[in-house]
Amino acid sequence: MGRAGCCCRGAERLASPCLVRRFRPLLLMIIALCCGAHIGQCQVATPQCRIQKCTTDFVSLTSHLTPAVDGFHTEFCKALRAYSACTQRTAKSCRGNLVFHSAVLGISDLMSQRNCSRDGPTSSTHPEVHPEPCNYHSRTQHAHTHSHAHMHPHTHSRSHSRPGYLFCGLFGDPHLRTFKDSFQTCKVEGAWPLIDNDYLSVQVTNVPVVTGSSATATNKITIIFKPYEGCTDQRVYQAVTDNLPAAFDDGTVSSGDPIHASAGADGGAGKVRALWISERSPGRYVELHAGYIGVTVIVRQLGHYLTLAVRIPEELAQAYDATQDLQLCLNGCPSSERIDQGGHLPLPLSPPALGLQLQQLHQPSYSSQTQSSPYGAPQVFGVEGAKERCREQLEVQDIYFHSCVFDLLTTGDANFTMAAYSAQKDMESLHPHRDRWRIYPRGSATSTLHIDSQHIKCLALLMLCALSVGFV
Repeated sequence: MGRAGCCCRGAERLASPCLVRRFRPLLLMIIALCCGAHIGQCQVATPQCRIQKCTTDFVSLTSHLTPAVDGFHTEFCKALRAYSACTQRTAKSCRGNLVFHSAVLGISDLMSQRNCSRDGPTSSTHPEVHPEPCNYHSRTQHAHTHSHAHMHPHTHSRSHSRPGYLFCGLFGDPHLRTFKDSFQTCKVEGAWPLIDNDYLSVQVTNVPVVTGSSATATNKITIIFKPYEGCTDQRVYQAVTDNLPAAFDDGTVSSGDPIHASAGADGGAGKVRALWISERSPGRYVELHAGYIGVTVIVRQLGHYLTLAVRIPEELAQAYDATQDLQLCLNGCPSSERIDQGGHLPLPLSPPALGLQLQQLHQPSYSSQTQSSPYGAPQVFGVEGAKERCREQLEVQDIYFHSCVFDLLTTGDANFTMAAYSAQKDMESLHPHRDRWRIYPRGSATSTLHIDSQHIKCLALLMLCALSVGFV
């Protein structure tokens, strides 16, 4: 007689007591974290139950711990006991709450696995913090902790949330990604402000790339870090084609007193200035770090033109007055300067684009220029040839891929392929929201398959909850 309840070979091993015991703490902790994070969207915790705060405090106490650090076991057990004590204080209001009971079971299992005693010292959920005035992250973290500690239990004001960051990028002919993740292709010939607020100003200068075309590209970038009392005087950085300096205009490479820096990839930690420049590739790639305002700027030269990527705290990006409202990163390009059509970027077809390229290739003065140019002579691309070249660097056919194709068809300059690729990588490095990285051209087949990320998160949450119930 066959065994009832087993629908496929090996399924009984998946439900074995050993595996249940092994994975139950992990599943329960995931549910506690995910449900707590989505309390507003999925309605899994009641406003009176404070399990979300308990879980958040536990994550805060353990996020910096690694097994390789001395005292890891002691500190982790202290954090678990603090977590357990917090759940006990809110147990009455959390009766019947799935998140709460999952957390309690997870704590018990972790204590057993780590051989943590029930009695002993606990971690302080509000340790004494001395903020560094010239370190934006330190200032805002201290302000958040302080306001959270004094906030009424039932207050859910967004003013107490952790600071958010915004991203803006410019590359190619040129293509602009605004703070709102609107992707635009613009003419904007001449000098235009990308960012202009009380802390930072960024201006670019664009010049025509092909005679007879409205497309331009950036050949000059000016960045002004405005004075911040006690941290830095004003500093100006200026890059132009073939001159990407590793210093500010006054010759300095940093400003302000040393501040603590986060541990790097090599595990080392040290101190840096409030404002400093890092030359990653001489004459080709420079990073500017303004730790006192939480700003990072990447400037590159690809071929004959420059690219720019910026990450800035949202609250600082909004610190401007009515005289500073012309900011391309904030509001996008004026409609009269747009080349794209509401997010749709029409590719220049053979007659205009190839005609312009061929016309210039047959001009003697132009040919003599390109032969001596270090950036390589322009080529004539058709649509399929441009797509094939762009696919060599860009695997996903998102807006960066289509921008690459547009630039090759417009200019014939293969350096724009690397510009699009580098712009995408800089975006992935600086953009704070991974679920917003990919933008697809309006009307493309891929864009119609996009599903709202909140729906996906809630669906995943329900699946985890169901899985946990089955295991427990």
